[in-house]
Parts: sequence; structure tokens; C-alpha cells
Amino acid sequence: MVVTSLCIVWCILWPVATYENIALNKSAWQNNPYYVRPWGADHAVDGEKLNLSAEGGQCAISYGGQTAVWRVNLGRVYTIHHILIQYRTDNLVWDMFNGHTSRFLGFSVYISNTTRKEDGILCFKDTYYTKTTIPNPINITCQRNERGRMIIYYNNRTHSPYPEGYSTQAYIELCEVEVYSCPYGYFGHDCADKCNDTCTGCNILNGLCDTGCHPGWKGEYCHLACNRGSYGVDCKGKCGNCRDISQCSHINGACLTGCDAGYLGYACKTVCKVGSYGVDCKERCGNCRNVSQCSHSNGVCLTGCDAGYQGVYCNTSCNTGSFGVECKETCGNCRDVSQCSHINGTCLTGCDAGYQGNICKTPCNRGSYGVDCKERCENCRDISQCSHINGACLTGCNGGYQGDQCKTPCDTGFYGIRCLEKCGRCQDLNQCFHITGKCLTGCEVGFQGDMCSKSCARGYFGPNCAEKCIETCNGCNNVNGLCDSGCLLGWKGYFCTEQNGCSSTKYYGSGTNCSIPCPDVYCRRCQNKTGACQECKNGYQGHPCEKVSADDSKNNVNKWKSKFNGLLGGFFLLVTIIGLLLAYSVMIKRRTLQNQCYVPGSTDGRYNDNSNNGFQDVTELQSALIYNNQV
Repeated sequence: MVVTSLCIVWCILWPVATYENIALNKSAWQNNPYYVRPWGADHAVDGEKLNLSAEGGQCAISYGGQTAVWRVNLGRVYTIHHILIQYRTDNLVWDMFNGHTSRFLGFSVYISNTTRKEDGILCFKDTYYTKTTIPNPINITCQRNERGRMIIYYNNRTHSPYPEGYSTQAYIELCEVEVYSCPYGYFGHDCADKCNDTCTGCNILNGLCDTGCHPGWKGEYCHLACNRGSYGVDCKGKCGNCRDISQCSHINGACLTGCDAGYLGYACKTVCKVGSYGVDCKERCGNCRNVSQCSHSNGVCLTGCDAGYQGVYCNTSCNTGSFGVECKETCGNCRDVSQCSHINGTCLTGCDAGYQGNICKTPCNRGSYGVDCKERCENCRDISQCSHINGACLTGCNGGYQGDQCKTPCDTGFYGIRCLEKCGRCQDLNQCFHITGKCLTGCEVGFQGDMCSKSCARGYFGPNCAEKCIETCNGCNNVNGLCDSGCLLGWKGYFCTEQNGCSSTKYYGSGTNCSIPCPDVYCRRCQNKTGACQECKNGYQGHPCEKVSADDSKNNVNKWKSKFNGLLGGFFLLVTIIGLLLAYSVMIKRRTLQNQCYVPGSTDGRYNDNSNNGFQDVTELQSALIYNNQV
């Protein structure tokens, strides 16, 4: 009773660890697997070994071959104490008559840090067991407590003849493989001793930290802190830019009291982000030309300033009137120089009159001037000589304009260069085009041409010279069409409408007093000016008049009868019209005679008239009056 009580007290005060299976449920692999059967490599580390037959589904089984390889990955490096292997029995007695003993013979166990057995250490190799003596399960202890992360089971049938009792092929028939080591942090007999907490895992025999120390510690037992200024695994880390190096954590290098100016992060190894500097990187760099060249410690711009700034920190703008890199550029023709951008010289409120562009250094384009170059030089004689500032035409105006800027048209009635030309006979002088002198709404009556400076051509008169003079006029008045230059031969009257013909029908030629006989002897009547036959004698026809046959005569008689009847009706109509016209003409003549004066000193009885060189024969007038009175 006393022994039991002491044991209970001891177990509570001093907890005891035991060896543990570190292969349980770890990742496993084998060659020559049966893919369609539940005999995969993981079944050898699943912790199940009640049914040691193929049908139980608790064993890793492969088909036969020259080699059989199986391995388990422990996940990390362990110090191995011992290994237990449970082989397949098909739940039968394990003896020389069990069919699986011959397959188990000759196996090897390796401990490696890679998947290759050649890189590891041979822990065990069967060279002396027989079908009668081979144990199952078998407990394997390496001669030295080897370390590794891969346990590799290997068997082969590659070099015949094989020892007696060996199978002819190699198989994997592992129902369970258990790998034992002390739990993490324990060592000694039955894992009763605890490793130092600063070890990453100690030797399970003597507790030495042979797998290394936790960061910040050193020594065989990891009981010493890293020296001042170092930290981390094996104390290989170097402290960063700590404000106080003695306050650098020997475990993770954290600067416990903060960083020097220009650094940040728990270890103070990270420089300030681009564009910031100083303690805790709270300061912002100025307008450095290359912000990555801003000193993270003090903010000095190492390669100079951005355009528009000056000073070592590039926080000061250029002086008024200057801009650009190192403030060397001079502002242009800004409307307000204080509004010239210190960065790029842009005139923020616009340019002085005559300039354009962002920096107002470019004169207005050819042909424009003034504020924002919105004004247009329109009528300068040489547009390139238009002042870009005020629009003055330095070499004068185009035809039709006057004034400094050549924007004022010529005064009414003038046109052309300097407005010295005088407009022609325009119908409306206000419509005389001030540039060319063209009369835009036409000419005065009797004038023609674009500028209305020409009288109507001979034979024409009236508005736009569109009226044609009477053909019997010897040229008419360009305004009213009167025949004030006289009549052609054979005609008379104010409008030369009265025929002054020959009295005899067999003569012609009014200019020769009708002294020329008609050229056609068979002609009864010819034209008094040209002599062309107008009527043939009886029995003749055509031009010239020729004699006709009897049949033609009859036909002609019938034709003449029908023509005569038609002409007779037309004649009476014509006589009526002529009578009316003669009555109107007589009335006009009488009025005219009443207004005429007798020419003093005249001995030939003539009165003043405008129809024939200024005079007309009185006898002709008297004859006309008598004729008109008779009508």
C-alpha cells in the first residue's frame, strides 16, 4: 500500500515519457503495387495488424519482382531507438511451413535522409535467418542510435542461386512497421529525462542538443544566449539598425527600443519606403529629381531637385519669373508673371497680347494677333507683316481697306489700294465693291461692265445695255435709244422708222436717188435698197423670175385665187392697223412741230431736227403732214 502511494506521488511530480511510434500514419511508398487492390504502402503504418491476411486489407502487398522497396517518411529527422516489423502470415502459424517465411528472408532496413537507401545507413540485414528461425514480428535495434527521416525496407532476388528456403522473387508483405523514438524533448532510459527547452530536439541517449538550438541560443545544451549584436539560429544573424544595439533581441533580432533614422521593421533592416525618411520613416521627401535618391536617413535629394524646386531638400519653389530644372529657365510673356508655373513655366492665367502656348514664348501664328491670338489679320497687304501684338498692318492694306489694322472699307464711291480709285457709273454708289470697284447691283442706264465705266456698245442702249437700237438707226443714244446720230440710207424720222424709198418700183438705190434699174428684167417690183425682186411679171415666178408653162399657169391661177382670197382678208386687217398707227404718228408729229423753232438765216426752208445730222427737209415734213391729214 505504501509502495503504491509513493509511485502515485512520483508519477505526478515527475512525469515519465515512453518511446512512441513516430511512423504511425506517416506518408509511405512501395514499388510494384497492386493498384486495383487495397494493399497500398500506407497500410503498413496505419496502426492496424489484427488481420494479417491479404483479405484483411491491413497489409502493404506488392507483386513479385527482382527487388522489393518500401519506405516511410517520418516528416523530420529523428534519433531511432528501435524498429518493429510485422510480416504477413495469412493468420496461420508462423513456422517453416508458412508460405510467407521464404519471402521474408534476406531483407534489409536502412535509415536515410533521402529516398535513396544508398544515401543512408544500413541498420539491419538478414544474412543468417532460415525458414525455421526467422521471427515474426521482428524487433530491430540499430547498433548506434542512428538519425534520419526515411526508414527503408529492402529485399531482392537478383543473384541466383539463392540460399536455401528463399523465394525466387522479392515481395512487399508488410502488415505493420513501427519506428520508435523518444517523444520530442525527452531523452535517456525509457525517455525519462527532459531536454533543454532551447534545444530543437536532443539526443535521446545523453540529452545533447545535437540537432541544434532554438534561435538565440548556443552551446552543447543550448544554454547560452547569443552575443550582443547577433541573434537567430546558431547566432548567425546580425542585428539591424537598432536605436540601441544592446536592445536587439538575441532570439529574432527585434530592435526593442526602435530603429535608427531611415529604417523600419521589427529588425530595423528595412530602409524607409521610397519617398520617406527619418525616425520611424515619418518624414516625407521633397521634390527630388529621383525620389529613390532621397536619403532615407535625412531626406537630402542626392541627385538634385525636380523641375521647379531648389535647396538640398527640394522643398523650396523657384523664385518668381523662373522655373524648371535648377530654376534656370525664365518665364515667357505671361499675362501675370506671378502666375508662371515654377515647374514647367506654364502661364496659368494666359499670355500677354501677341503670344500663345503654355509658356507664352511663341508669337501668334501668321495672320492672328492679340490676347489668346483670337484676333485675325484680315486685309494686310503682306499678312506676314501684321503685328502679332496689335494687328497693325506694317506694310499697308489690301485694296479696298484703310486704317492701321486695315479693317475699315473704303469710303463710299472709292475703292482699291489706299482707296484712291473712284467708282464708275454704278446704279447704287453704295453698292460699289470697295475692293475691286465692281458695281454689285448693276450700272446706270446706258453703261456696262463690272465697274460700269463703259458706255453701251454701238447698237445697244438702256439698262444693262440689253436693248437693241432700231436697225435703221445709224447708232442710237446709249440711254434712251433715240437715233441721235441719224438714220441709215433709205430711212427717216426720229426713230428712223419712215422709209425714204424710191417712187418707181423698177429702180432701187436710195443713196443714188433710185437711179439703178432692177436687175431682173421680168421683175415687176424690186426692193429699193438691195434690188432683190419682190414681185415677178405675169407668167413669171421664182428668183430670178422665169417663165411658167400652161399647166403651171392654170395651177398658179388656182393657187393665186386661193391666195388672193386669203390675202384680201389680211389686207383689210392690215389697212385698219396702219390707219390707227398713222393717226397716232400724225398726232405726235403735230406736237413736235409746235415745239420746233425756225432756224434764223436759213434760205432753204429747214427746221431744226435731231433725226438727220440735226436737220430735216421742210418739204418732207409738209408732205408727211399732208399725207397724215389725208389719212
